[in-house]
Amino acid sequence: MKLTWYGHSCFKLETDLGSVVFDPYGPGSVPGLELPELEADLCLCSHGHGDHNYAAAVKLSGREPGFKVTGFPCFHDDKQGSLRGNNLMHLVEAEGRRLLHMGDLGHMPEPELLKELGHIDLLLIPVGGYYTIDSAMAAAIVRAMEPGIVVPMHYRGKGFGFQVISYVEDFTERMDRVRFLDTNVLEPEWDNCPITLVLKCPVG
Repeated sequence: MKLTWYGHSCFKLETDLGSVVFDPYGPGSVPGLELPELEADLCLCSHGHGDHNYAAAVKLSGREPGFKVTGFPCFHDDKQGSLRGNNLMHLVEAEGRRLLHMGDLGHMPEPELLKELGHIDLLLIPVGGYYTIDSAMAAAIVRAMEPGIVVPMHYRGKGFGFQVISYVEDFTERMDRVRFLDTNVLEPEWDNCPITLVLKCPVG
């Protein structure tokens, strides 16, 4: 299993059962970031905003992936979607592992939803606040879910991201075990969990 981060909330997951791109962003939609053309078997978008739904950036292979995908409806805000609409979290099950991309989650998931999600081996969670949950709520969700590996997304860094959202350090200072990687590619080591891994953003 290999996970590649392209900044913001866009990742490509490659497994022995196929590949998928999550939440590709459109040209000019995220300050400091430019998405290259990607290729995958599947493209999944959490909601309709331009910094999450630019499917035109993904060339589909035409192959049918063999992994299981389950969508979990939730909201982009803490007002039942009345501010920013709906959000769809995507759970991918492959290679005996469960990866959850939370999209632009804007609220604390209800206990029933957390129970339905079950154990998550690899959690991709927004942490920047303003448009999504903030670092404090993200940390609370991690404590409630107890995933194996946590990868933060949707935050501001040097030279990239929206100015109104916070830096990743606002989140990592709330975590017990954190590693900052010098690469945007992750090949998970499952025997070193739980841990928070911060991938290096490929700016530009």
